[in-house]
Amino acid sequence: MSEMVNEIQVKSVLNKHKRRDDWFLDDYSVNPYEGCAFNCIYCYIRGSKYGENMERTLSAKVNLPEVLKRQLSLRARRREYGIICIATSTEPYMPIEEKLGLTRKALEIILGYRFPVHIVTKSKLVLRDLDILKKIDETAILPDDLKKLNRGAMITFSISTLDEKLARALEPGAPAPMERLETMMRCKEEGFLTGVCYAHTLPFISDTEEEIDRMIKAAKDYGADYAFVGTLTLFGDGPA
Repeated sequence: MSEMVNEIQVKSVLNKHKRRDDWFLDDYSVNPYEGCAFNCIYCYIRGSKYGENMERTLSAKVNLPEVLKRQLSLRARRREYGIICIATSTEPYMPIEEKLGLTRKALEIILGYRFPVHIVTKSKLVLRDLDILKKIDETAILPDDLKKLNRGAMITFSISTLDEKLARALEPGAPAPMERLETMMRCKEEGFLTGVCYAHTLPFISDTEEEIDRMIKAAKDYGADYAFVGTLTLFGDGPA
């Protein structure tokens, strides 16, 4: 896997959604990187400007700390608290994160401003940041209508199939599915609210009733608090 990473300066890193996401409950998202070294062939980002090989367009938002501080400071002063999803259009724990630490820096800033967070990942590198996530879990301020969650941090593992051979074809740069389930179990043992997003299910490949039942059972066996299934997002020139 290539380690070539472009360093870019951005004007904004905190994205405010028009409405809260029904699945991940986030009002905001932060993507420390553009592109993705995991290079999953089903990723909806392939329909964007980043093209077919996302690994070759991998960029790091190197000024993330100062930009995120500025944006969160404003939201905190206004008491506009909401869950921040990391990440929605990239993998926050790619191998390059071990060197650059942009996701960890983002979490440190989020902790300081007491925003809740939802990590969505395929990587065991998330275990490195459980210390910060534990503090966020204990101190974050939830929006009034989500206070019943009583948790400031959630960790969701994205899995498209339990078939190891198929996973290597679909997600050539990503960790094996069983490694993700084992990492989720570790997070559960550490006391986190954690679960599985089975996405994307692929028509005629991984969307059979038997396969979905197998996925849900695996999530339960590994201690998931929740599991949900996401369908494939398609792009084209015709009507939706």
